[in-house]
Amino acid sequence: MVGFVSLGCPKNLVDSEVMMGLLDRAGARLTARPEEAEILVVNTCSFIDTAKQESVDTILEMARHKTSGSAKKLIVAGCLVERYRDEIRKNIPEVDAVVGTGELESILEAAGIAPAAPAAPSPFTILTSVHAGMRPGQESLSSTHAQQSKASRPEGRLREQQGRFSRQDWQGAAHLLPTYLYDEITPRLLSTPRASAYIKIAEGCDHPCSFCVIPNLRGKFRSRRFESVVAEAQRLVAGGVREITLIGQDTTCYGEDLGLKDGLAALLDALAQIEGLRWLRFLYAYPNRITGRLLDTIAKHDNICKYLDVPLQHASPDVLKRMKRGAGAEIFLKTLEKVRVAVPGIALRTSFIVGFPGESSSDFAILEQFISEAKFDWLGVFSYSHEEGSEAYSLAAQVPKRTLEARKRRLMKLQQAISKRAKQEWIGRQVTLLAEGPSEETDLLWEGRTEFHAPEIDGKVYINNFGDLEGLKAGRFYHAEITEAHDYDLVARIVSSPL
Repeated sequence: MVGFVSLGCPKNLVDSEVMMGLLDRAGARLTARPEEAEILVVNTCSFIDTAKQESVDTILEMARHKTSGSAKKLIVAGCLVERYRDEIRKNIPEVDAVVGTGELESILEAAGIAPAAPAAPSPFTILTSVHAGMRPGQESLSSTHAQQSKASRPEGRLREQQGRFSRQDWQGAAHLLPTYLYDEITPRLLSTPRASAYIKIAEGCDHPCSFCVIPNLRGKFRSRRFESVVAEAQRLVAGGVREITLIGQDTTCYGEDLGLKDGLAALLDALAQIEGLRWLRFLYAYPNRITGRLLDTIAKHDNICKYLDVPLQHASPDVLKRMKRGAGAEIFLKTLEKVRVAVPGIALRTSFIVGFPGESSSDFAILEQFISEAKFDWLGVFSYSHEEGSEAYSLAAQVPKRTLEARKRRLMKLQQAISKRAKQEWIGRQVTLLAEGPSEETDLLWEGRTEFHAPEIDGKVYINNFGDLEGLKAGRFYHAEITEAHDYDLVARIVSSPL
C-alpha cells in the first residue's frame, strides 16, 4: 500500500500522477490515507523558503508514520531532492530513498516494487530503471531522455555557456541536469476531479531570471512532441475529461526547441478540435512571447478559455532589469491593451514579487500605479525569497522584512478594491459553470468555476440555488446567473439542466 503527498505547483502534481501511474501499473495499491500506507512518498517543492519549510515539515510528519505507525519505507521526491539530496539523507535518517525531478521512473526501484512484465506490445509499455540502467542520482538512458537531448533552444545553449544551470556548489546534486519528459504512453493516475486534468507540455526553463532557481532544479527547456500531447489529450477526453489545462514553466516557448514557429498556437488549434473538450487553457505566458497568432487562436475557438496568466513580476524598469526580465510598466500596458483588443472580455491574471533587492520607494510607487491602471482580474503578490543558488542571492540592498510585508499588504488591499468593483459588474451575468462539488464551508452551498477561473488559484463561485433541479452533479456544466458579488468570490443560481 503506497500513500502519496504532493506539494507545490500543478507541474509537481503531474509528476506525482506519473509516479502513481508507474506504481499502479506495477501492481501497487494506492491510498490517500497515510496511516494506512506501508510506503509513503512525499513529492516536494523547493521554489521559495516557505515551500521548502512546508516540504521539510511534511517529510517529518510522514516520518512519524514510520517510527510509530505502520509505514515501513519513506521516499522523498521532487525539487527538494535536486537541491538538498545529501542533506535529506543525512539529517532525516527515516528517509529510505530519494527521487529527483528527472528520475521519476526510479520510483519503482525506490519503493522496492518490481516493474510489471509486459505480456504483449502495449501502448502503455514503459521503460523503467531496470530496463534503462538508471543509477541513483543519475539520469535514465531511456528513449524518453535520448530523443530530447538532441533538441534545445539557442537561448538555452547560451545560458548554459553563461553558467545558468550550474549546480557545482550544490552538495549532493546529480551531476547531470534533469532531462526527463513523460509522454503519451507513460501511465498516469489522475488525482484531479474527473472532469479536469493537467497536461505538462514542456519541462525546464532557459530564462535568466535572477530570483529563480527553477532552471537548476528542472533543467533546460524541452518540449514534448506535438503528436504526444495531442494523443494524451484525446485519451483524456475519451476517458471523460472535459477541461484540460496545459502547463509548463513557460508554455509560450513550446516547440521552439523542436523547430516549431508559434508552436503553442498550433497546439491549441489542434487540441481545440477534439470533440467533447469543453474548456482548454494554458499556464503560463511570458509577456514578450504573446504573439498575434496566439491571441487569434484564443479568440477563434469557443472552447479555448478567454483567460491569460502572465506573471510580470514587477513594473519598475530598474527592478525588472536587476531581475533580468526587461520591459516595464509602459510596455506592459501596451501588451495588455493588445490582448484585450484581440480577445474581448478576456480575464487576465498576473503575479508580482515585492521586496526584490534594491527596490526603492519610487520603484514600488511605479508598481502600485501600474496595478491601478492595468486592472487585473486576478493578482498574486509574493514576498521576495532570498534563494541561495540564485543570482540575486549576491545582491546587496536587501529590503527590510517589515517594509516588504507592508508593501505586500498595500498591494493586496489595492487589488481587493479593484476586484470588488469589477465583480459587481458580474451581477445579472449569464455564465457557463462547471460544478465542482459541495463547499468545504457548508453542504448547503456548492462550488463551481467559470472559464475565467483557473483551477485552484482564482476566486470561487458559490451556488446557493439549484433552480428546478433537485441536485447537481460534480464535473457537469450548467447555465447559471450571477446573483451576488463579493471581493473575490461570486454567488450564482442554476438556470438550466446540465449541458
